[in-house]
This record gives sequence, C-alpha cells and structure tokens, in this order.
Amino acid sequence: MDNIMLIKHIRRSIGRAKVAHAVAVIFMEFFAWGLLTTPMLTVLHETFPQHTFLMNGLIQGVKGFLSFMSAPLIGALSDVWGRKSFLLLTVFFTCAPIPLMRLSPWWFFALMSVSGLFSVTFSVIFAYVADITEENERSTAYGLVSATFAASLVVSPTIGAFLSLRYGDSLVVLLATIIAVIDILFILLVVPESLPDKMRLSSWGLPISWEQADPFASLRKVGKDSTVLLICVTVFLSYLPEAGQYSSFFLYLGQVINFSSEAIAGFIAMVGILSIGAQTLLLSILMKKLGNKSTVLLGLGFQLFQLAWYGFGSEPWMMWAAGAVAALSSITFPAVSALVSRCTDRDQQGAVQGMITGIRGLCNGLGPALFGFIFFLFNVELKEMSPVQPNPVSPDTEEKPVIPGPPFLFGACTVILAMLVAVFIPAQHTPAVKTCSTRVLTEPASGVAENGSVPVSDEDNEPLLEDSSL
Repeated sequence: MDNIMLIKHIRRSIGRAKVAHAVAVIFMEFFAWGLLTTPMLTVLHETFPQHTFLMNGLIQGVKGFLSFMSAPLIGALSDVWGRKSFLLLTVFFTCAPIPLMRLSPWWFFALMSVSGLFSVTFSVIFAYVADITEENERSTAYGLVSATFAASLVVSPTIGAFLSLRYGDSLVVLLATIIAVIDILFILLVVPESLPDKMRLSSWGLPISWEQADPFASLRKVGKDSTVLLICVTVFLSYLPEAGQYSSFFLYLGQVINFSSEAIAGFIAMVGILSIGAQTLLLSILMKKLGNKSTVLLGLGFQLFQLAWYGFGSEPWMMWAAGAVAALSSITFPAVSALVSRCTDRDQQGAVQGMITGIRGLCNGLGPALFGFIFFLFNVELKEMSPVQPNPVSPDTEEKPVIPGPPFLFGACTVILAMLVAVFIPAQHTPAVKTCSTRVLTEPASGVAENGSVPVSDEDNEPLLEDSSL
C-alpha cells in the first residue's frame, strides 16, 4: 500500500507545473541565442557591408516593436486557451531563424525581424509562474527566472566564441539549433499546462476584448497619476538608450574598438557576473542606507557615467572599465520596482506594472532603430571583418574621431533628462492621492505579465516590478 501511494505521489509530482519548468525553458532558449554572439557579428557584416549599424538597428527595431504590439494579444489568448500552447508557439518562432544563419543570411534576418510577432516568451513564462505560485512566492520565482536568463548569457557567449575559433561558425549554429529543438521538445513532452482546466475555454470563439489586446492601453493610463507619470517618463528616458546599447554594443566592440571574439565573450561574462552581484548584495545595502529614490538616482548616475565613457572612449581598457560601471547601473530598475511598489496602492500594483513594462517594450523597438540611425548620421561604419592591429605610422588623430560612439553620448543626454525627472518623484506617495484609482486598471494576476513586451535574444530583459501582489 505504501508503494502504491508513493508511485501515485511521484506521478502527481511529475505532472505538476513547477517553476523549474519555466527556468529550463528560458535557459535553453537564451543559451542557444547566446552561442550565436560571435557568428552574428560576422554574418551581419557579410550580409550588410554598407550601413551595417543602420541595418542592425532597423532589424532589432522592427522585431522589438512587433513584440510590443503582439505581447498583450498573446498574453490575453493564453489566459483563456492555456499557457503551454503559446509557450510552444513563442519559443518555436523565437528560435526558428537560427538554422537559417548559415543557410541563407538574408532569410535569417528577414525571419528574425518578423518573428517579433511571436517572440514574447518572457510574457508567457511570467504568466506561467504566476499560475503556479502563491503571492508571497512570486517575487522569488520571478527573480529565479531572471537570474537564469542572466546566467545563460554569461556562459554561452564564451562557449560560442571558443567553438567558433576552434571549429568554425557552422558548428556553433548547429549546436544552437540542436539546443533550440531540445527546448521545443521539452515544452511539447515534459512541460505541463499551468492554467487549470476550468479557467480555459473549450471553444475557439472570441473570448477577449480589444481592451485586453490593445498594446497602447496601458500607455494611455500613465497620466492618471502624477507620481506614476514621473516614474514612467524616467523609465522611458533611461531605458531607451539601454535598449539601443544592447542591440549594437557587441558589434561596436568587435568592429570599432577592435575587440576579439574571446574578448567580447569575456566582457559579457564580466558584466554579467558583476551585475548579479550589484543586484543582490550592493542593491540591498544601498536600499537600506539610502532609500529607494536615492538608489534610483545613483543607478542613473552610473548609467550616465558609463554611456558618456562609451561615447568618448576609444581604447579597449576604457571599455572594460566602463563595463564595470555599466554593471553597477543595473541596480536602477530593481530600485524603480521597489519605488513603484511603495508609492502605488496595493490593488493597483499589476496595473502600474503593465504601464511600465509597456513602455519598456516600446523602447525595445525604438532604441535599436534610434542607435542605428545615429551611427548612420555620423558615418560610423564597419571597415574590417576582423580586428586589425593599429598602424604605428599613421597618427592616431587621423584614425580615431573625437567622439567614437555618438549614440552613447546621445543616450547620456537622455539619462540626464531622466535624472532631472526622477528628482521630482516623491519618496513617499501621498495617501490622499489614489494611484490609478479607476477600477478598470486592476487586472488578474495571471495576466499581469503580458501587458508589456520583453526583448528576445538581445532583449534585455527582466520584469521591472517583482512585487508579491503580481
């Protein structure tokens, strides 16, 4: 009898949705894309030898904007038709371009940009986690998913660079394709459905409203509260250059600053490790000593410093030093999350998260396109396929412009504006003012995460708000 009970318990445990399933899906997806960091630089320049930065910005911009537009619809549909099918759909379309990198680069970039319509895995993953966790566990679970995402991008570029140098890009693309296929099969065969059967519809009618699928709905609600408006403007002005920076920075390091593939992989690992430390140990200390608002301003100060350094820096050692400062600037958004949770009514946490993640999703589309266009305006182009040795005969003044990275300097200016706006954010929200007090803004916990868009493969990406009420 005991053996029978034990077998039944094991079967129930295997078939039960767990956070570990979400963690495994995210790790494999972004590990596969992280492997392609080095081959991507080569293929991008080979495909677009003229105006490479501009084309990269347009591709990433189209992808990000399509993700922003489709995320609420996919999230709303997953609320009624279940998470597993949409998790399978999003992972499949996110990874679909990978094998085309070596087969047809033109089709690779075309499919990569169009795949933004379905490349919203994070939205479905966060809803999946919300289905299977209690409110007091949800913040920790979101943090675990985000940490897994960061860990996959710390390890995979180094492995990809090593394999590319030793065995060639084709093997790296093949390995990434195999991992993507394993991820899809894992979802299909292992990952259970998290949404209870009674909450799913059996018919294929029209179970959602336009209000649920409208990507601009959350943005229109921003002005209903002055405090939330100030926070959202701060997020927009600071995340716009960050999204653009992530989309082109590794290409910039390799072809303008002359970083080798190994150096780029090492740079990613260094920034990733330091960011994890900054968001855990340093952030907790600063929050206790300085408070939420001061920590946000300090994080914006770090971001301003590193963007200005990238804009004027032209030597590799400057990039490494600025990368350490960039890791420190990663405390900004967790601090914003804590600030929002303190100045927002408890029953409005999810609604405000939808506004801020919607703004971040919009920046994921605008930022890369803006950076690519600024590179184009200042005639910053790729001249060599591989890092070149500096010519001792030619003067440095003839080879290096005064401002090597104009987009980063522009980003520093927007961060200055963000700091000026953040100064006016009240440290304590006035109790008399109800944040987003209209009931229309309150949303179910399972649908909260779909209101915004999360970037894919280069998408930066963790949720701004990790509040337990989500």
